[in-house]
Amino acid sequence: MKKRFVIAPLLAGFFVMGFGDIIGTIMNQVKAECVENADTISWLMPIFAYVWFLIISIPTAILSGRVGRKNSVLISFGIMILAMVIAFCSSAERWYLYIVSFALVGIGNTIIQAALPALMSNVVTKDKLTSRISLGQFVKAICASLTPVFVYLTATALGNWKLLFPVYAILTGVVGMWLYFTKIDDERLAQDSEGHQRTSFASCIAVLKNPYILAMTVGILFSVGADVGMNVAIPEYLSKVYKVDVNMAGLGPTVYFAAKTAAAFIGAFVFARVSAAKCLPWAMGLGLVVILLIPFASSAFAFFVLVVLMALFTANSFGMCMGLAIEKNPAKANEITSLMVMAIVGGGIISAILGVAEKTYGPIAIVFVLSACLAYLFVLGIFSATRK
Repeated sequence: MKKRFVIAPLLAGFFVMGFGDIIGTIMNQVKAECVENADTISWLMPIFAYVWFLIISIPTAILSGRVGRKNSVLISFGIMILAMVIAFCSSAERWYLYIVSFALVGIGNTIIQAALPALMSNVVTKDKLTSRISLGQFVKAICASLTPVFVYLTATALGNWKLLFPVYAILTGVVGMWLYFTKIDDERLAQDSEGHQRTSFASCIAVLKNPYILAMTVGILFSVGADVGMNVAIPEYLSKVYKVDVNMAGLGPTVYFAAKTAAAFIGAFVFARVSAAKCLPWAMGLGLVVILLIPFASSAFAFFVLVVLMALFTANSFGMCMGLAIEKNPAKANEITSLMVMAIVGGGIISAILGVAEKTYGPIAIVFVLSACLAYLFVLGIFSATRK
């Protein structure tokens, strides 16, 4: 089977991965339906957005080592389908079912984020891996951008926004069947023939002894932290510095998100021709310069220009860190991806730091916190370039 036909269902899997962003998109609809329990739902939903990355990332690596990466992805699809079914059956009277479904979305999304990039390494050569992961992130971004549209269409055209859930369940099932019937070499056979030890908790922690992989894992923490931080900070900065109307300021992250989507698409082609190790220091260095220019932006328009540039330079940092780490030791892809997915919890950590800093020192603190994240990634880029 030609390689492009093997990659296609994996890229479709990245689209399913984008369903993990559904929690933030539908929060207002759920709160409006469950008015009496809206406060409880408000603080539980963010927890379920991040806690599973910390709890089950390493168990996912162990699972992949036991049943294989392909089967792990298929299991995650099954969990996502179950989550959508439960969400569709939820109501104001059974509001707790929303919490159960959100938990399952978080679990399924954690498994797929840990297992799918590792599975990609089964069918892609090392030098093309970062490019294909970036292409997958582009597909994921398309899904995330379409979710609000789907919510609107199901609510207006079909009269019930919750019809989104069976639509996503069916799409997940179709992608799952496509992947199931696609022949992909089982990495466990190659690892057994080469005498590799099966994935375990100890083997996951052991890969951190490699300074390169440890540095890239910390890079994921700061990459996700900067990304989440930008989404949180843009409306705050617009409303407090430029006195933009709150509703208009709320649209600010849309510009950032659109630029990120474009950057992921561009990155897929760039990394197919230029090593990610060479791109990382330049991209992060330029991103750092841009963020440091924000305090000097004289208008909201200038600020938006800098936001777009920031997104274009930094959007592929996640894919570059993960791709470079797997390239370093493809046999340990299960362990590496699980640790990197665990580091996604950095989004919660950095956003919390950002909130405290902004409250204490004002909007300028946003620039300092995000600059610190990009400074690490810039140094990481120099480090990666010297180690290749």
